[in-house]
Amino acid sequence: MAWYDESVFYHIYPLGLTGAPKQNDYGEPVHRLNTLLPWIDHLKKLGFTALYIGPLFESVGHGYETTDYKKLDSRLGTNEDLTAFVKSCHDAGLKVIFDGVFNHTGRDFFAFRDIQANREGSAYRDWYCNVNFWGNNEYNDGFSYDNWGGYNLLVKLNQRNGAVRDYICDVIRFWVSEFDVDGIRLDAADVLDFEFMKALRQTADTVKPDFWLMGEVIHGDYSRWANAHTLHSVTNYTLHKGLYSGHNDHNYFEIAHTVRRINDMLRGDIKLYNFVDNHDVERIYTKLNNKSHFLPVHILLYTLPGIPSVYYGSEFGIEGRKERHSDDSLRPFIDLKDHAGDYESNPCTRLIAALGKLHAQYAHELAWGDYRELCLTNRQFAYGRGNLIVAVNNDEHEAHVNVPASADAYIGLLSGTRIDAHGGRLNIRLDACGGDVFAPAQQAKPAETVNAASSPAEKPVAPVEKKEPEKKPVEVKPEPVKAPPKPVEKPVEETVAIPDIPYEQMTVEQLQAVILQKMAKNGPVTDQMRRDVRENIWQNSLVNWAKSFR
Repeated sequence: MAWYDESVFYHIYPLGLTGAPKQNDYGEPVHRLNTLLPWIDHLKKLGFTALYIGPLFESVGHGYETTDYKKLDSRLGTNEDLTAFVKSCHDAGLKVIFDGVFNHTGRDFFAFRDIQANREGSAYRDWYCNVNFWGNNEYNDGFSYDNWGGYNLLVKLNQRNGAVRDYICDVIRFWVSEFDVDGIRLDAADVLDFEFMKALRQTADTVKPDFWLMGEVIHGDYSRWANAHTLHSVTNYTLHKGLYSGHNDHNYFEIAHTVRRINDMLRGDIKLYNFVDNHDVERIYTKLNNKSHFLPVHILLYTLPGIPSVYYGSEFGIEGRKERHSDDSLRPFIDLKDHAGDYESNPCTRLIAALGKLHAQYAHELAWGDYRELCLTNRQFAYGRGNLIVAVNNDEHEAHVNVPASADAYIGLLSGTRIDAHGGRLNIRLDACGGDVFAPAQQAKPAETVNAASSPAEKPVAPVEKKEPEKKPVEVKPEPVKAPPKPVEKPVEETVAIPDIPYEQMTVEQLQAVILQKMAKNGPVTDQMRRDVRENIWQNSLVNWAKSFR
């Protein structure tokens, strides 16, 4: 059992949180990273046990066009600042992982600069993919090269080059020896070479006990990346999508189906990295049509199989929307002093604190307890995790669920409510847009009481604690668990001609058609599956998705 299996992560984009300039002038270091030291206590108050922070290293602008892997971005400070920051986290009991941007570098990286200067004579001409000295680009380099996402400022590293592989593995060893980091989140892992990832895993297994490799993967068979040979975990974008749309559409079947599909996909002890928002997607508080769904969404985040993560600021219920193709509003500066009163007055913050305490007290059940569906309708969802029972309601009215019980009485860990079982069944009343986690009364260790009726939509009004009188629950006939509606079979689009060329040369529309055809061979293609494909417009991701079918 490794530390990350039972962790709750907090995610910081440091250039945004510290208010660093958008462009790096490579001037004297400014010690902005030190302004994050007070946040360590904030993380402890809210029950987080690990921090994912990045990108951190010298870069041109947003951090993902790396200039120097071994130097803290001068807008954030010095290497000594980073060493001290990680030590402060460790002293507080927090593990730390960095962003590893190893798929591409910036144009100011030393190897690329050498190619610009020496062209065909550069010792680094093979460090990048498809460097063509007969081509050109918008920078008028007099040569062309492969990039990430169509952006020539992100130069694609040739991960099959042994020198590149050795260099990046040395970077990992440097990060451990210099900063004592506990793991790495691999940026754009869905386009990394698999042999390259195996080399990273071999390095990770030697540099530090339980050193964690987690990869950014959007779609596909997650087990291709997360397994015993490559990465320990990947980002669970599939569940991310289900958590907000399952509430916006009043469709818990989508979430339950997603959990079942991922469990079948992994079939083992692999735990995915679960989240409801991050530095690349809009804030959960913005995405929810009904802000009161903030509560059931986060109960699910903290209790479904996987490793939960909260993106900085979302514990305050802040907004964040992509504007004019910019992510700036998703990565804001926040002064922690402005939220000093949120621990008591903001329902969103109080909920995250209560869930953090709950997760710490029941970490083993939530990490290793078996997952069992107990009740499922469009608007109510209940499941077991070990001895715990989780129940949520996305309806705008109160509801009841009736589920099997293995104990005589249960305590709601968020509400403090006691419910007696009758005839081996537990009748649970759920507030509108509410939910709770129930433990057998003899084992219950309630977290801070959270009043579900005090909607996060009403922040920052302080919630009033709810104490219900004990009474014999009214026996309610359990709602039948309905099978998901049979998907409507539709023919895969045949309007797009699929040429006999490598996936890398196909257009987005051609790749989408390929994926839909491959899905159709495995069974009916639902409208939701069709939407998932159409919403993915990133060619690199689609290429890897198409290759993921067996």
